[in-house]
Amino acid sequence: MKKAICTGSFDPVTNGHVNIFERAARLVDELIVCVFVNEHKKFLFDMQERVDLLRAATAHIDNLTVDACTGLAADYIKQHDIGLIIRGLRSAADFEYEVNQAQMMRHLLPNVDTIFLLTAPEFLFISSSGVRELAHFGGDVHGLVPQCVEFALQTKVRD
Repeated sequence: MKKAICTGSFDPVTNGHVNIFERAARLVDELIVCVFVNEHKKFLFDMQERVDLLRAATAHIDNLTVDACTGLAADYIKQHDIGLIIRGLRSAADFEYEVNQAQMMRHLLPNVDTIFLLTAPEFLFISSSGVRELAHFGGDVHGLVPQCVEFALQTKVRD
């Protein structure tokens, strides 16, 4: 059974993420989308909210499960016997960052491969940080995020 993981902070999950998950799920028997803590980020949604939003946004993908982890991705991957990491790329800048991450993971887990999926052109400009900023200033995020996230953002920025 081929098991893969997509990791990230997903604050919030966007339609670009969901597109990558849909395509990645077609490549493997089981896909785990795992929310990790990024020490360099200040989050709008707490970890449980991000997990819940991911579950709602990906409920239509039968072979996908959502989980969360506060430790090292390498440890999670080892513990769950995952053989493949799938990452989405929007730009050359993403590629530069992701190659370094993949090489570090290869150092830690020599038997785990990383593959990159290019973001569909219609989602190239969407980023979680851009969505957060747009929502913060009352901009329209419709079409950028799943409907459940759109509602959650409206509620969060009102509070």
